[in-house]
Amino acid sequence: MLIRFGYDITVSCAQDTPMICMMSVRDERRDDLRLQGKIETTPAVPTTAYRDLFGNTCRRFVAPAGLFRLRSDSTIEASDQADAFKPWLQETPIADLPDDVLIYLLGSRYCETDRLSQIAWDMFGQTMPGATRVQAICDYVHNHIRFDYMNARVTRTAYEGWQEQTGVCRDFAHLAITLCRCMNIPTRYVNGYLGDIGVAVTSPGDFAAWMEVYLDGAWHTYDPRNNKPRIGRIVVAYGRDAADVPLMHSFGPHVLQKFEVWTDLVPDQA
Repeated sequence: MLIRFGYDITVSCAQDTPMICMMSVRDERRDDLRLQGKIETTPAVPTTAYRDLFGNTCRRFVAPAGLFRLRSDSTIEASDQADAFKPWLQETPIADLPDDVLIYLLGSRYCETDRLSQIAWDMFGQTMPGATRVQAICDYVHNHIRFDYMNARVTRTAYEGWQEQTGVCRDFAHLAITLCRCMNIPTRYVNGYLGDIGVAVTSPGDFAAWMEVYLDGAWHTYDPRNNKPRIGRIVVAYGRDAADVPLMHSFGPHVLQKFEVWTDLVPDQA
């Protein structure tokens, strides 16, 4: 199936402001692109791209003072199959983990493993290791946190999310990631496009956050926010937590004026 995805974002800046944005699909999905829309800026400014330490595509530019618009519209080929749960997957012993996976066992800006370690072991220490344990963590987080856009806060950590029991998809992801890491399961934060293909539309389009867990020598998708198989995920970036993968990082103040995201099944493929 084909999915049309993109964004139309406008910000206002009081002065010329350097920015970095992460809104392009990762290189692993580039062969699946059927229409690669260029990033359009209004007013037009030069942009350059680079790869960060995690291999994410980052784009640099300077937004001029006043209103500044970013837009892109692309089409990608994707599987029509929903996320697969594989209950037989096992945890990889720490001694056998690849070097580049070890970082996803450690605490990070929003994932305070030191504050949640005992809590995690008290709750999940007796759960069957592997995919069953990861799913138990997702079930717990899904039921523990109440989704509420009005309670979004960019500084909320996993421990604070556990205490406050409210938040948005990034808060679900941060708490589940932290609990998994506390149980010695490498887990990384993922953001990307996730539309309502195959489910009822419940909210306006947005970028979504979920996680990937390292089991049996590979990364596997889990989504504590939705906690059900979904169709058509398009990964944009991954890292230790949201601090590594901001959609837009500005080196100066800006005000969001417009934010529109779409992830839709191409009509003639329906």
